[in-house]
Amino acid sequence: MTTTGEEDTAARGGPLWWARRRSAAFDWSLGFVSAVECAVEGVPFARDAGIPVAAGVVFGLLAGSVLVVRRKWPIAVVLVAIAITPAQMGYLMGIVGLYTLAASELPRRIIASLAGMQLVGTLIVTFVRVRQSMDQGRLTIGDWFIPFAAITTSLGLTAPPLLLGLYVGARRRLMESLRERADSLERELQLLAERAEERAEWARGEERTRIAREMHDVVAHRVSLMVVHAAALQAVARKDPEKAVRNAALVGDMGRQALTELREMLGVLRSGGAGERAVPAPLVAVGVAAAVVVEEGEGPCLSELEELVGQSAAAGMVVELLVEGEARSYAPDVEQTAYRVVQEALTNVHKHAGGAKTHVRLAHRVGEIAMQVENGAPPEMGSVLSAGLPSGGNGLVGMKERVVALGGVFVSGPTEAGGFRVSAVIPAS
Repeated sequence: MTTTGEEDTAARGGPLWWARRRSAAFDWSLGFVSAVECAVEGVPFARDAGIPVAAGVVFGLLAGSVLVVRRKWPIAVVLVAIAITPAQMGYLMGIVGLYTLAASELPRRIIASLAGMQLVGTLIVTFVRVRQSMDQGRLTIGDWFIPFAAITTSLGLTAPPLLLGLYVGARRRLMESLRERADSLERELQLLAERAEERAEWARGEERTRIAREMHDVVAHRVSLMVVHAAALQAVARKDPEKAVRNAALVGDMGRQALTELREMLGVLRSGGAGERAVPAPLVAVGVAAAVVVEEGEGPCLSELEELVGQSAAAGMVVELLVEGEARSYAPDVEQTAYRVVQEALTNVHKHAGGAKTHVRLAHRVGEIAMQVENGAPPEMGSVLSAGLPSGGNGLVGMKERVVALGGVFVSGPTEAGGFRVSAVIPAS
């Protein structure tokens, strides 16, 4: 990051009020030259004033050395230069002091006032000196030369340092402003980068949850039915070979369906959903895979709900489907969510209440679709015991996340009869 102002001063570490050591050396050099100049000019001043030459030289040395503090007290330097103007001393100090004053951060009215004072002082002193020279016969030019010389000299000693100082000060302020803006922009970019990283981390967490939910919905139901059928197959293999064959065929069909759905999702994850060459995809892009499958027409819909209930019935569940209202088409995400809610609820019945009678209700209402899966109390000895189905505890959470994401309402809990009820209402649009 760049440094400005006090940070830049602290970083460079010059002595006293100087920002750099070379600045201090430069000002001391100017002060020395100015002191020598004023000391030399103090000799004729002492003779004209009738004072000892040594006093004039000392006075010049003291007055000229004031230029050393031009960066700290530019007003003092200009005032001293104006004060010694009648003695025809401190030309270098007047020029450098006025330049420093104009380049400083002082108000413009102060700069204009002091510049005007120096201009008038130089004008008057030059006018008087030229007039005296003409009266003494040292100049034989006409009277027009007096105002011309006074105006030219005063403007020449005042205007260039004033304009140059104003330009340098304006340029310095512009550079500082640009540097501050660059620093501010850099801080904003760092803040935006931090926020982007936080959003990316949040998005990765959301996508992990979404991927886990999709994989759970795709695999858990069919694998649960396969386990139930496998347990039934084991029980009837010797007693009823024909039923065992049918159950084995169902297990094979469900396994193939589960593999097909899983392969479709993994295919989208590998190709990015566009049929391109398989490349590693960032986690944020992975979560849209299931949605892409749905958009391509591969996701479940409500028309397959009867088949879903039939599969549970074939696995030995006593299940009844009741549809109310006139069936109509909904948005793909609405139909998929409704299907997944019923699917997961039936999966939970297989896991936790094997053999219990189950009622599946689907209601097409104005502006919304409602579904409810309710099972009775499980028998004391159900197939779930022999099947040994594990439970991860993510089914209800996933259903609620799906429904709430679409602006719906999800409620689940045990019934007074000892069963369990899952209810959801999803807006139709």
